[in-house]
Amino acid sequence: MFTKHQISMRNFVSLLMILSIAACSKTSKSLYTEPHRPQFHFTPAQNWMNDPNGLVYYEGEYHLFYQYHPFSNVWGPMHWGHAVSKDLVHWQHLPIALEPDKLGTIFSGSAAIDWKNTSGFGKNGVPPMVAMFTYHDAEGEKKGRDDFQTQGIAYSLDKGRTWTKYSGNPVLPNAGVRDFRDPKILWDAERAQWLLVLAAQQQLKLYTSPDLKNWTWIQDFGAEWGNHRGVWECPDFFPMKVAGSEQTKWVLLENFNPGMPNGGSGCQYFIGDFDGKQFVLDADFRFSVANGRGMYLDHGRDNYAGVTWSDVPAQDGRRLLIGWMSNWDYATKVPTEAWRSANTLPRQLTLRNTAFGLRLFTHPIVELEKLREGGQVLRPEKLRPGPVVNNFAPSQMELILEFELPERGEADFGLELLNAQGERYRLGYSSRINSFYSDRRQAGQTQFTDNFAKDRHYAPRPDNVRKMQWHVFLDHASMEIFADDGRTVMTEIFFPSTPFSAIQWFVNEGEVQLKNGQIYALKSIWRK
Repeated sequence: MFTKHQISMRNFVSLLMILSIAACSKTSKSLYTEPHRPQFHFTPAQNWMNDPNGLVYYEGEYHLFYQYHPFSNVWGPMHWGHAVSKDLVHWQHLPIALEPDKLGTIFSGSAAIDWKNTSGFGKNGVPPMVAMFTYHDAEGEKKGRDDFQTQGIAYSLDKGRTWTKYSGNPVLPNAGVRDFRDPKILWDAERAQWLLVLAAQQQLKLYTSPDLKNWTWIQDFGAEWGNHRGVWECPDFFPMKVAGSEQTKWVLLENFNPGMPNGGSGCQYFIGDFDGKQFVLDADFRFSVANGRGMYLDHGRDNYAGVTWSDVPAQDGRRLLIGWMSNWDYATKVPTEAWRSANTLPRQLTLRNTAFGLRLFTHPIVELEKLREGGQVLRPEKLRPGPVVNNFAPSQMELILEFELPERGEADFGLELLNAQGERYRLGYSSRINSFYSDRRQAGQTQFTDNFAKDRHYAPRPDNVRKMQWHVFLDHASMEIFADDGRTVMTEIFFPSTPFSAIQWFVNEGEVQLKNGQIYALKSIWRK
C-alpha cells in the first residue's frame, strides 16, 4: 500500500493514468459501453476532457493531446492528456504528458517538430517535439491581476512519451492582458522563422521567433473583423493551396465563446495573404466578416476549439482538423458520468473558389471508410414518410445521400431517429429559408440545462441548386453532417434515454427525389 508520503503528486497522477489505461485495455462490461458513449469518436477513458491540444504527426503517429482533469468529470486544474493513432481512427491512450507546476496549470497550446533544431533541444540527431502552452496562474487570477496567463514550452525526445519543461519559462510573459492564451506555433519555411498566433481577449496576436524561445510581436489582428460577441480562443494559422490551382492563401481559424448564431461556442475563419510580417484579409472576404458578421467553419452547436495537425507529411498534403464535440453553454452538465466530452470526427479542410469567393470546405477523412462493415444501396424514389432501412441500427451509421429538390414549390424534409420511449431527433432541410436544421428538442434528456434544446438550430445553405448531397455520421449521441461536399457542416450532440432504434424519412412539404444513397453500419473503435 502506498501512502501519501510515498507518492509525489506527479507520480500519483501518472499512477491514475496508468490504471485508467490498464482498465481500458481489458474487456469490461461498463467501460466504453456506458449510455451515450460514442463508439467511433475519441473519448478519454475516464473524467473530463475539453480542447484538443498539441496536434502533431511524427514517425507514423498522429498525436492528440487534450485538456484533461484526471480527478473529476467536470473542468478543473488542467493537464495535457495524450493519445496516439496510426490512422486517426483507432487510438491508444498514453500517460498524462504535461502537469501543473509552480507557474500554473497547463492550458491549451500546440506542438511541432523542430526539424532544424533551432531550439537546441535536440540530441544525437533526434529532432525535438516542442510543445507551447499557456500557463494559468489561478492564484494570480483570484487576486485580480491581469497577467495571470503566460506562455511556456516543453520538449520531448522520445516521440512524446516524456517531456522536459524549459528552464527559461515563461518564454512569452504577459504584459497585462487578460485572456492571453492558446498559442499555435508553425514553422514558416519560406522565411525560415517560427510563427506564433495566440488569443488576446477579442483579437489575435502574431509573433515570430528564430528558436521558439525568443519572440517578437509583429501584428494584432481582428479588432475590426468578424464576430465579437464572445472571447476569442484557440486560434490556428496556416497556408493552403486553393483547390485546382497553384495559388496559396493563408487561413486563420479563431474559436470564440459565446456568440455563435445558434448560441454558445463555435469557430470562425478568415482568408488572406501573409508576407512574413502582416496578415491582410482578401478584399472580397472583408465584406463577409465586416460589421460583426462571421464566416463559420461549423454551424452546429457542438464543434469548438478545432485546430489542425502540424507536420503532416508533404506526400499526404492534407490539412487535418479535429474539434471538441461540446459547447460551454452546457458542457459540464451533460448527463455522462464516467467521462465527459468527445472529439469530433477528424476532418480534412480544402480551400475552394465559389460564387461568393474563397471558402473552406470540410470533409470526413477517408480513413473512416475502414469502419464500414455492412452496406446497403438505396434505390431512387420519391421520398415518403416511413422507414429508410429496417436492418441497420442508427446508433452507429454512415449515410451518403443525394436528393433533387422540386423544380417548383417548397420542400421541407429529412431524417428522423426514433426509440421505444417516443423520443426523436430530426435532421432536415427547408427551402423556404434555404437552411439545414437540427432539432433535438424531443431527442431525450434535456433537463440538465435550460439552453440545450430551446430551439431548432439552423445552418444556411449558400447555394440554391436543386441537387443536394448529405454525408451523415450518427454515433449514439451525436450527429455530423457534411452537406454539398462539405460546403455546409453541422455537429450536434443529444442524449436519448435509450439508443435510437429506427430511422425514417419525414416529409413536411414538397416532392423530393432521392437520386441515390448508400448506408453503412460502422464498427466500434474500442471493442474487438
